[in-house]
Amino acid sequence: MGNFVFKLPDIGEGVVEGEVVQWHVSVGDSVSEDDPIVDVMTDKATVTIPSPVSGVISSLSGDVGDMIAVGSSLMEIDSEGEGVAPAAEDTEEQEPVSDPDPPKAPEPAPSEIQTQTGRVLASPAVRKRARENDVDLSNVRGSGPAGRIRHADLDAFIAAGGAVSGAPPMAYSLKRTEVTPVKVVGLRRKISEQMSLSKSRIPHFSYFEEVDITELENLRQILNSTRDETQPKLTYLPFIMLALAKIMPDHPECNAHFDDEAGVVNRNAAVNLGIATQTDRGLYVPVVKHVESMDIWKTASEMQRVSGSARDGSASLDELTGSTFTITSLGREGGLGATPIINHPEVAILGVHKAREMPVARNGAIVIRRIMNLSSAFDHRVVDGADGASLIQHLKRMLENPALIFM
Repeated sequence: MGNFVFKLPDIGEGVVEGEVVQWHVSVGDSVSEDDPIVDVMTDKATVTIPSPVSGVISSLSGDVGDMIAVGSSLMEIDSEGEGVAPAAEDTEEQEPVSDPDPPKAPEPAPSEIQTQTGRVLASPAVRKRARENDVDLSNVRGSGPAGRIRHADLDAFIAAGGAVSGAPPMAYSLKRTEVTPVKVVGLRRKISEQMSLSKSRIPHFSYFEEVDITELENLRQILNSTRDETQPKLTYLPFIMLALAKIMPDHPECNAHFDDEAGVVNRNAAVNLGIATQTDRGLYVPVVKHVESMDIWKTASEMQRVSGSARDGSASLDELTGSTFTITSLGREGGLGATPIINHPEVAILGVHKAREMPVARNGAIVIRRIMNLSSAFDHRVVDGADGASLIQHLKRMLENPALIFM
């Protein structure tokens, strides 16, 4: 057996260090060549580092959240070969993977610890031990992040003779005193840094409005009922995106980037709309570029495509950068209002809330109309209150009279 020292490879694009996001193995685990070892996050992407050789892990360098310099020792493996892994070994670069999430409460039942694809969360080493002990991992309760099964969980299951443990119902009078530390790493750290940057450097002001989208809903239903099989089902967002693209030339101060260090506001002719998208790994903002050149069907298709790529982890760096204005929508969880945080260095953001039927006064009578609330925020350094209000009022007119979107 030889001691194989594997160093953090040069991932390229000027990357000099990476953050350990998640270890897939522990000291003492047996690994095969190309088994996933660790997820490392750089400023560019999250990369899964595979094992360069087969053997037994003898040491690991760095805890989750630690920064490891390129060329530094990442791990040591007892293997049949000897030597040091070069710093430029091939790695499999993947799109962003899941960050460790806080444990959920209450603990999931065994049938609940599988992902949407039905695959149990566990490292290759745990799976190998489970196979050797003839254990079905779907029956094991995982105590790790998002229900991931750890070696200790497997040990407890085997020690219990294969019994599925279950905690008794908690009494209402029982005090809960546990404190669970959750390290802020990976994408969650990036989100934290970006939000702190936006809030600390941008003086936000918010503006709220409600919009009667009854006519828009009628148009949406008609278009959906007459679409062909190649056309996507329309939600409200493509209409809002097209309306914004149409009116932005009248509000150039809102479709801009503010370089506050240089003291320059760069107003953009292109309308590149970021679509805030919640994923299993955290919040991403994929971008639909040049909405001003699209029709309603192309807008809807492109929005679904980039949002889907963000959710399944296949989004490219180009698809996640370059937005000039951001839309955030909570869908069914939309609530009545919010104070969205601007996506730095942009100068404005629009929040879209759930549409609902409400009684409203029209021509002296109470009628039922479909109402949607909009929340917006603007960078008060470069967008005056009247200008921000003007954008939202212009958008309101377009949505309440949807024929204007297409004229």
